[in-house]
Amino acid sequence: MTSAELTKLAAAKLTWKRTTTHTVLRRLCDKGLFQNNNGIVTSLLSRQEFYARHSKKYVDETFAGSLPAFLAAFTSKKKLTNEEINEIRELIDKAGASAD
Repeated sequence: MTSAELTKLAAAKLTWKRTTTHTVLRRLCDKGLFQNNNGIVTSLLSRQEFYARHSKKYVDETFAGSLPAFLAAFTSKKKLTNEEINEIRELIDKAGASAD
């Protein structure tokens, strides 16, 4: 998308001024999430990569990077189904295999 299209979209959806949009876009580019080449704005991350980074940051900041502490907090209020338990076991097995 062009930066002009992005500016119009942000104005319509978020009621942002042009300068606000350009400031936010510049910061997102500085963080490596987007790039702006000659007025063409593109994402540098897939949606899945973005959520993975966001989730890691949340666990790092909230649970001192401890995934077990995060899971303990998450499951203290929600009982996992057998299917969810099996999916988590598969993820752990895959993560353990890739660490070897």
